[in-house]
Order: sequence, then structure tokens, then C-alpha cells
Amino acid sequence: MSLVFAGACSHAPGITGRSERADPKLREEFYRNLGRIRECLEAARPDALIVVAAEHFANFFMDNMPAYCMGMSDEYEGPIEDEEWLAIKRRKIPGNPDLSKRIICDVMQKIDLAYAEEWKFDHGIMVPLHFLTPRYDLPVVPVNINCQGPPLSPLHRAYELGRTLRAACDAQPERIALLGTGGMSHWPCTPDSGKINVPWDKAFLDSFIHNRREDLISYTDEEIFADAGQGGFEIRTFLTVAGATEGSTGELLFYAPIPVYAVGCTVATMAVE
Repeated sequence: MSLVFAGACSHAPGITGRSERADPKLREEFYRNLGRIRECLEAARPDALIVVAAEHFANFFMDNMPAYCMGMSDEYEGPIEDEEWLAIKRRKIPGNPDLSKRIICDVMQKIDLAYAEEWKFDHGIMVPLHFLTPRYDLPVVPVNINCQGPPLSPLHRAYELGRTLRAACDAQPERIALLGTGGMSHWPCTPDSGKINVPWDKAFLDSFIHNRREDLISYTDEEIFADAGQGGFEIRTFLTVAGATEGSTGELLFYAPIPVYAVGCTVATMAVE
């Protein structure tokens, strides 16, 4: 069939784990727009959901850190973190190994892609699934981007990964949805946790929504680290969605800095044409 949905959202663990500590009006507006993107996803009637997320040293460490990895399992378990801390119950999430293998083989023609038949989902995938697939019945194909341990894949390669994923999806008979999930500026696990560079976030999101490739790939890692923190490296997941929807634009449904969640919380969709 083809790619039938594309979107992006934040995945910070505080979104569920510290839910009650945010301003109630801001939290409910954020949750409402996560509900809107869920409705868009459901309306697209996908057979599977590709989730492009960032590595948090949950499955890979510096002794074995692939730039890109895709899951190829019958099922996945998550969250890997403590259930009470994340406020998400541990469960099994269905995969689609046959679809994964076909996409992996196609993507490998242009991108050096690792794959894994065992995968534990951390908050980077479980928080979005909690809101977008609350029944956990939609098969998931996880994609990991190393956004944690330099040297990191160049931004133009993350965009190219999106282009290649789109071609691979369009070659399959299934209806496939794509979600990129990460943060813009944030400084997790540091004394600056809770700091958010709102102007930087808004400038990046404007480039993302309008899919201005040259602007999106123009950042250096040194600039990202200085202006957006080590968490800012996760914009690679958004670039992958932009690459998969090249030539299209999107809609920013929600953005607001929520310091207790330690990130500017974002919900966006991209047109699939």
C-alpha cells in the first residue's frame, strides 16, 4: 500500500511519571492534542506503526552502538524502566517480523541499518504508545537512532533515512504509519534539567513543519549541544519524519515548555502525499 500517516511528538518520562505536577490546564491541552494525533492515526487505519525513537542506553551502550537499528521481533516488552516511576504498566507489544524484514532489506540498499530480534522498549517508545495506541494492539516496528553517544550520524543522514524508509514503506502491501519521537532542547539528567530554550525550539519546529531540508540539516552538533543540550540531539527523529514526507508540510498541533516534564512538549502531524 503506502505510508498513510506521519507525525511527531515528545516522549519525556515526566509526561506520564510526573503528570500531576504540571499546570493542569497546560497538561490537559497537551493531552488533548495527543488525543487528536491518536484520532488521526486511527483514521488512517494502519496495519503497523513505525516508531523512530532515540537510544537512552536501554538496549545499546558504547561497546555496541549502531547509528540506526530496526526491530524484527514477534513481540516487544516495555517499559524497561520501573513501572511506578514511569506510571506505565509493563506489557507485551506486538511486532510484525515479516514486515520488518522486508523494510530492513529495502532500507539496506541505501542505508547501513542494524537490526535486532530482541528489544526492550523504554520511555522513548512507551510514552507515545501510551497515548497513541492505548490498547497496545497495533503492531509496532521500532527504529532506534543513536542520539546519545558521539560520534553521531550526521543530520543529513537522518533525513536520508526518512527518504529511504518512505520508499520502503511505499513498496509494501500494508498500510504503514510513521511516528518520530524525541525532544528539542532539553538537558536530562543534568543540573540543568528543566531548562528549555523556547526560541530555539520554535525556530526548529518552524523549519520542521515547513520541511525546509537545508535549514533542518544545517545545525552542527556543537551548536545543538550549546543551544539545546545533549537532549537536543534527538531532533534526528524529527528529521527522519521530515525526510519521509519530503515535499510536504505539516501542522503543529501543540507546543509548550513544561519544565517539570523537562522538555518543550510537542505534538505535530506531517502531510503524506
